[in-house]
Amino acid sequence: MIRATTLNDIPTIQQIAQVSWNDTYKDIIPENIQKLFLEKAYSPMMIAKRIEKTIFLIAEYKGEAIGFANFTYVDEDGDAELTAIYVLPEFQKMGYGRKLLEAGVNHMSIGKQLFVYVESKNERARIFYEHYGFECLEEFDEYFEGHPLSTAKYLFPLKTPAY
Repeated sequence: MIRATTLNDIPTIQQIAQVSWNDTYKDIIPENIQKLFLEKAYSPMMIAKRIEKTIFLIAEYKGEAIGFANFTYVDEDGDAELTAIYVLPEFQKMGYGRKLLEAGVNHMSIGKQLFVYVESKNERARIFYEHYGFECLEEFDEYFEGHPLSTAKYLFPLKTPAY
């Protein structure tokens, strides 16, 4: 089941983010950099703000939260960004990521395009997005919490409403 996130979900979101990040980035981003990022991006205050101002969804299995996705509009035209999508490792490849993605896309009634930024070495994520129909627009180097990374920018066209 996919549902909206509530403030009661904050501790669970923090746990899912930590487990997923450690699993996904263990050979890509040093542990201290992961910890620094997670403490900032998934502090209770930041999560509460994201719940209030963005599309923030939870995936559940037998009543337990096992993943989440966060979407936000980035401009007045309705362009949007998928800022996070994480599913606990033991529930990956079971369709929950797809369900979260589809539910988020269905919530965006005004958008024309959805962007997502993926660490270039994160092959699992790249395969997931490409399978769903995202197109890689570019790759660029950047610093993430002071650590050099290569990032791939993906685009997914959203349905535009009929006028």
